[in-house]
Amino acid sequence: MATGDLMSKARAGDGDAFRALVQPYHAELQVHCYRMLGSLQDAEDALQDTLLAAWQGIVGFERRASMRTWLYRIATNRCLNARRSASRRQAKEWNVPDVEPPEPTRLGEVVWLQPYPDTLLRAVIDAPLGPEARYEQAESISLAFVTALQVLPPRQLAVLVLRDVLGFHAREVADMLDSTVDSVNSALKRARAALQRRRPQAAHHQPPAPGSASEDAVVARFVRAWECADLDALVDLLTDDVFFSMPPVPFEYEGKDLVARFCASVFWSGRRFDLVPTRANGQPAFGAYLRASNGISHGTGLYVLTLADHRISAMTRFENSVLPWFGLPRSLSSR
Repeated sequence: MATGDLMSKARAGDGDAFRALVQPYHAELQVHCYRMLGSLQDAEDALQDTLLAAWQGIVGFERRASMRTWLYRIATNRCLNARRSASRRQAKEWNVPDVEPPEPTRLGEVVWLQPYPDTLLRAVIDAPLGPEARYEQAESISLAFVTALQVLPPRQLAVLVLRDVLGFHAREVADMLDSTVDSVNSALKRARAALQRRRPQAAHHQPPAPGSASEDAVVARFVRAWECADLDALVDLLTDDVFFSMPPVPFEYEGKDLVARFCASVFWSGRRFDLVPTRANGQPAFGAYLRASNGISHGTGLYVLTLADHRISAMTRFENSVLPWFGLPRSLSSR
């Protein structure tokens, strides 16, 4: 059915026609909400709020902008409302039995961060961007980039994502935010500067191509080291400035020596793991399963690796509650 016919039916209250109109934008809108909020659960909530608002407002849609731009306007403002909410996920205390971690480098701010399954990115990662986009899709969904976005003031975040990630024109962004072009340009300048301060070495850390022989080699070495609790082999894989975090636990460790001490506290406790590969945020990831004496390994979390050339520049551990998002079981037979 032609778009015009679908629009007429949707305006008349046809829910099926409305769903047909907005369905092509679901995946990219969810990714947009994730970049804005840093949490898959919050992104899903914001997407549903967006679709409900669009359904309620379809009669007033005047087509001065495209359907896609109109939906991005709604989604962005729903995300800004969520960013201002006081109900964001709170930090949790360290609660791993028999493991006493070293003193962290610092306490992280972005405790609500969650991973994004690559299976949800397939319809988005190669989508065409606007003419003013400055980031490739793969970089703009990476954990490091999404984390850096979270510490920006909300409107600066919105402007940077709309302009530099999605490539909307300044006038379009000003209309979306009920602002002026001058205000948008000013916010963008401040956001770019803040992001550069947060990620000064980003350009020097180039990961191998996904699925390449180089990536596979690093991943295989990591799996062997982690499953065998081989601390020396693991340390050999780390960059000097490696970074380790574990949201919602706020502990963050920076530097090879301190990250090695943290991993040693895990290995020396006698805990041994099986790793099951997956992908998150365009990066290698693993479900971690703690071996038990009864032959069953129980899921304890998800590790996401950030690679730099042939080394690991960051490791992020998430709670085991995220495993089902990746099609991973809560437990499995030990190898």
